[in-house]
Order: sequence, then structure tokens, then C-alpha cells
Amino acid sequence: MAAILAGAANAQGWPHVGGDTGGRKSSTADQITPANVARLVRAWSYSTGDASSSQKRRLKWKFQATPILVANQLIFCTPFNDVISLDPGTGRQLWRYRHKLRDIEPAGNGYACRGLAYWRDTQAWADNSPCRERILMGTNDLKLVAIDARTGRTCRSFGREGIVTIDPGKPLIYPGEVQITSPPVIAKETVIVGSAIGDGMRQTAPSGAVRAFDVRTGARRWTFDPVPRDQSDPARASWHGQSAEIAGQANVWSLMSVDPARGLVFLPTSSPSVDHYGGLRPGDNRYANSVVALDAATGKVQWHFQTVHHDLWDYDVSAQPILATIRLGGQARDVVIQPTKMGLTFTLDRDTGQPVFPVEERAVPKGDVPGEWYSPTQPFPTFPEALVPFGLTPEDAWGVTPIDRAACRRQIQEHRYEGLFTPPSIEGSILFPFVSGGVNWGGGSFDERSQILFVNTNNAAGFVRLVPRSQRPGIKPMDVFDREPAFQGGTPYLLERDLLASPFGAPCNSPPFGKLHAVDYKTGRILWERPLGTLEDFVPFGDLFLPEGTGTIGGPITTNGGVLFIGAAMDNYLRAFDMADGRELWRGRLPAGGQANPMTYVWKGRQYVVIAAGGHSFIGTTSGDELVAFALDTESPGWWLSAKAIASRPTVRWFVMIFMLGLGTILLVRRWRIRANAN
Repeated sequence: MAAILAGAANAQGWPHVGGDTGGRKSSTADQITPANVARLVRAWSYSTGDASSSQKRRLKWKFQATPILVANQLIFCTPFNDVISLDPGTGRQLWRYRHKLRDIEPAGNGYACRGLAYWRDTQAWADNSPCRERILMGTNDLKLVAIDARTGRTCRSFGREGIVTIDPGKPLIYPGEVQITSPPVIAKETVIVGSAIGDGMRQTAPSGAVRAFDVRTGARRWTFDPVPRDQSDPARASWHGQSAEIAGQANVWSLMSVDPARGLVFLPTSSPSVDHYGGLRPGDNRYANSVVALDAATGKVQWHFQTVHHDLWDYDVSAQPILATIRLGGQARDVVIQPTKMGLTFTLDRDTGQPVFPVEERAVPKGDVPGEWYSPTQPFPTFPEALVPFGLTPEDAWGVTPIDRAACRRQIQEHRYEGLFTPPSIEGSILFPFVSGGVNWGGGSFDERSQILFVNTNNAAGFVRLVPRSQRPGIKPMDVFDREPAFQGGTPYLLERDLLASPFGAPCNSPPFGKLHAVDYKTGRILWERPLGTLEDFVPFGDLFLPEGTGTIGGPITTNGGVLFIGAAMDNYLRAFDMADGRELWRGRLPAGGQANPMTYVWKGRQYVVIAAGGHSFIGTTSGDELVAFALDTESPGWWLSAKAIASRPTVRWFVMIFMLGLGTILLVRRWRIRANAN
């Protein structure tokens, strides 16, 4: 099965956003090794032009695309749903499809496009048949677009002139309440797409339905709603009363995986509406917060496994399910590896969904919010070990100065916290990990040769507070859009939610705030872990005076050369790590934040590593619009490349600037004294 999933990767390409259909993000390319990775240099870069547009600069957007190498082209999408084809060796543009994006401002999830899907028609009578090879893209304005991979023109036989318009099912409160930000997936002749829905606005949110279409014609094939509306659905019993009639969301906003041999598509579902109050949806709320395996041809549920019962913490299943083969007792076993926002990793049998390693239902704290329903237990896998800590006491408070530490200590004391799954409260509760994880959509990479899972995590605490609506009468939904409190229409409570931070703005819990981990699946133990990222691009000398390890958005890839690549951190670097021991081997300077998943491929005998460097406007990393490719330099000596890399670092430039200013001042003063003495 691993060979089937990784088929194209064995050709050292990257035909899917996750590397293969199962999201292992692992390449057989081995030209770049720990011995020569220091010789990586920028091979080429391509600017989309988005950053130079004054109209686009005012919008919230994030360049998170992972290109795919298909049809002898490197193809990717922009945050505004243009699709661009480049020469893989030079970065020269071959064609560009310009999507006429409908204005969706405001957009609940910002403007984003994480990637594309590719399909080749094996029944077409000739290689040059129009749209024999096609690119499929979901858009921010709820379209599914089919594009000829050779020309960049839409496939006119698909939908209406190459476009299927998706009906969200009900009127939207604001234009961008429902979007498509992650790529569709393809199983045989069916293209399947999820959606991103703005959180926290209303109990009766739009449906999180996953939709499937004929890849040739765009005709609707099936729809699966993670909220079971049908009374005969076995999951309906986990929604008490008629709560399944009014709840929305539980959508699939992240990346899906496909097992072509089994004909299964694996969905990572999110929380139902609303995130932090569930009194109007009592019960476990099955299919939400779950890995759901569907028959890709019919949309029928084959199995499901819930990672959070009755979610009150916004702990969506946000990472792409990893379809891997592990070795147990000398036998190969096909599994689904699911990292989560809680920092817990579930390992499920791919055929049945049953846990491969024991999962314990453990008692969790119960709340006292009037009208709320609480699950008495939550599932905890016993293997592998948790990736993030769950304890937080006032003594753990951290800050840059004693004033910061004292303020953080007071905040921790004032909020309720009883460990993981402490429920929201009217007084205020700590949420640790916070809503970004643990592990977020960047997910992990599984190396089947070593049986090691590589994954990055966030480690920051936040707080949530339910505010009785009677305390703030007259507030309308758009009065509080994109800021606190969240409206949570139809419920008795508004919501306040934010990072638990010092006056300086840093998280109140101890650093590092972001880590890279290697988890050995032979033992279930963390083999090594390293802080990931610095604040040098936020604060002068930030890498000297502030600890390593920042929040991360994006994930790693691994290679047969023994090198792991990752951007993700809040500075402007692509980093390379030794997969064996976690040593940082190299860092390549980027023109903007690399909050995207990188990819790698071999083209005409040369291995390239490519990442979108465009930043993330929500978190304030450096904004840009470049796709950057690195490859080995075969001419310059290694010491020269290392010196150039060191000289490019912001702290070094600050030191040089201060040194030159100081030296210039000394020379000016000396010259003045000489002249004064001469007089």
C-alpha cells in the first residue's frame, strides 16, 4: 500500500500537495544530504505581483500554497486564486490563469489557497486532447474550477465554462463567511472538496458539507454533512433532541487524504457551531472533531473515530490524516496517523478506524455554565507520548522582565485551569494548548524507512470567557467581526478569547513557543525535539534577547537524503535539520515569512526545494509574494556560502550598522579634535 500511495514520489516528483495522496510529505530524493546541505543557494524566485497591488495589500491574506510538479510544470495558486505554471528549472512563467475573484471582503479566514489537485484522463483518445490533464482548484468565492494543465484555460465541458458554483445552503451574514482554502482531492473520476467557515458568528451556521463532483463534467455525485441530519444515521443518537437540526459547521477546512486502492477518502472534521458553547448541541456530536473515512464513490461512511467529544475548545482535527505503513511485531500494518491540536497523536487501523494502540477514556474537568452539556471523559492515546505539556501554574509564569512575569502570574491565578480540557467559564478559563495547537494544518511527515513521525507544534496558552449577552445588549454580528467578543448569535453568551500574554505581548507560559519533534514509532517516545524559529524579524536583536522557539504555521517535509526542511516559524527562513539527531544544518534567507509547507523534486538531475514566502497577515509576519527555490551550488566553496548566510541575518546587519555608526562617530570626533588642536 505504501508503494501505491508514494508511487509518484518514487520518481522524485511532488504530484500532490502532501507529496502523495496520503499526505506523508516524504520524498525519495536524496541528492541533498547532511554533508552538502550547507551548499544550498537560491536557484530562482518568482513574484506573483500580489504584494505590489495596493488593493490587495489592504486585505488579510496568507500565501500558503504548496506547488505540485505535474505535466512537466511546477503549478501553484495565489491567495487570490490565480493559478500559475512555471518552468521547474528556471522559474520562468509558462502560463497564468486569472480567476475573476468575487469580492468577499470581509473574509472570515482571510484570502488563502493552500494548493491544487491534478487529474489525467486515461480514456482520452490523444495526448493533446483538450483538458486531458487538468488542474482542479477550490476558490475563496465558493467555486470549483477546472483548468487545462497545458494551456491554463478553463475546461469548458466542466460545469459552466469550466466553473462549478457551490451553494452554501443558506444566506451568508457576510460575503466571506464560507470559502474554500484547501485543495480538493481526486479519487478515480470524482473530485471532492470541503470548505472553511467563519467561526463564532452564529449557532445556525452554514453546513460543513463535503461535496463530490464528476471530474469530467462537474455534475454533483454526492454530499456528506458531518452533522447527521438523517434520523436513521447511527451518529444521530449522539446529538440529543433536535440539536442536529440547528447546528452547522463541523466542516473540513483542512487537507483530506485518499487511499486509491481502498477507494476511501479521509476527512479531518472540525467543531460544530459554536466553538465554545455547546448547550444547544448536547451530546458527543459524532462526525464532528473526527477522522471520517468515506467511500469515495458514494460518500457513505465506512468508519469514524472522534478525537474530542462535544468540543468546547475549538480543537478541530486540523492536520491532514497521514496514511502510512508501520511495522508491528515484524508485520506491516496500514494505518492513519492523526496529530491533533491537543498535541495528542491517534493511530488508527486504515480499514476499520479502530485504535492500533490503546486509547483511554479519561475523566476531564466539568464546568458550571448554566445550560451547558459536558462530556465526562475524553479520549487519550497511550502511544505515542504527548507532544506538548499540559500543566500550567502561577509559578510557571514567564516574561521578559519582572513586571511581565508578575502580570502573567496574576493572569494565571485569576483564570480557571485544571489541565487539558478545562471547560470555558463565565469567570474565564485557560485554554492550553490554545486554538492554534499543538499541531495545526501544516501537519507532519512520516518517514517509513526509519518509522519516525516528524511534526512541529505550538506551545502557547490562551483564555476564553463566556459573557452573558445581557451584559452587552445591542451588539450586532458585524459590530464585533474579526475582534473580541465573538458574537455567537443564537446562544446566551458572547465570547472573549485571546492569547494569555504579558504586557510585552509574549505568551505567559514558558518558552519555547514552537518546537520541531521526531517521534519514534518503534518505541512511542520522542526521539528528539528542538526549538523552532526566532523573533529576529520582529524585534532588533530578537534572537539574542528573546528565547528561540516561536509560533509556527506550516509543516515539515522529509527526504531520503536524511534532511528535513521546514519554514513555518515567525522569522524569514527555510531551515534544514538532520533527521537523525535534530541538528540544524542550514537556514536559507527568505524575502518574507514562510508560513507554508515546502516541497521538493528532482528536475534534470538537480534537486530543488521550494517554498512560498509571502507571510501571514493575521500574525504579522513579513508580507511578500515570492515562490523561492533552493538547490545545491556546485561552484562556490562551502565556507563562502556559510559566510554569506551569516551576513544575511538581521542581527548581524544590526551589529554591522551599529559598529559602522560607532566607528564613524569616533573618526569624526577624532578629526574634530585634530583640527581643534591645530587651531
